[in-house]
Amino acid sequence: MSQVTGLTVGVLGGTGPQGKGLALRWITAGLAVVIGSRKAERAQATAEELRALVGGTVSGLDNAGCAAAADVVLVAVPWEGHRELLESLRDELAGKIVIDCVNPLGFDKQGPYALHVPEGSAAQQAEKLLPDSRVTAAFHHVSAVHLVDPAIAEVATDVLVLGDDREATDLVRALADVIPGVRGIYGGRLRNAGQIEALTANLIAINRRYKAHAGIRITDV
Repeated sequence: MSQVTGLTVGVLGGTGPQGKGLALRWITAGLAVVIGSRKAERAQATAEELRALVGGTVSGLDNAGCAAAADVVLVAVPWEGHRELLESLRDELAGKIVIDCVNPLGFDKQGPYALHVPEGSAAQQAEKLLPDSRVTAAFHHVSAVHLVDPAIAEVATDVLVLGDDREATDLVRALADVIPGVRGIYGGRLRNAGQIEALTANLIAINRRYKAHAGIRITDV
């Protein structure tokens, strides 16, 4: 906890299920959180909703304001808007740790499948778009349903954290560890993020078949 005490975490896409759920857990852990959205009014409404649920320090701003105000920023936006958003926030995100949890997925009659990303992964696209930021990849496989439910005290899963900056990946692992039941596990260099993002399609298929909210656990660590 000492690694992240005093940090302000920005959540771009904080009005969506994944972003809102992670924000709730970080607020509960005592961190200051800024919700980001295209419209500041939506972000403020979500911040008020979270404050009513768990109290804590949370505010809502537009995406640019969120990126500027935060020390570390989670990107939890739909894949379709990923490139455009990050291109627009290059200056606000310069020098900051950026956590990309976006999964480029498609859906058809056969179910979910991984989309081809020319850069190799969403995280690698972020790295190219944000040359002055410290880009990591994490939180791809955590159930949004469990995260947003304050009645669930512990979220039983591991979070794989990828990146080329040891200090940055250690801090992101610490952000995972403050959520009860979650462990942050180093998962390799950012060039390996593609298969991590793609694995989400398998987990969605598992969840549909077994009517579950499956996560992952790494053994012998």
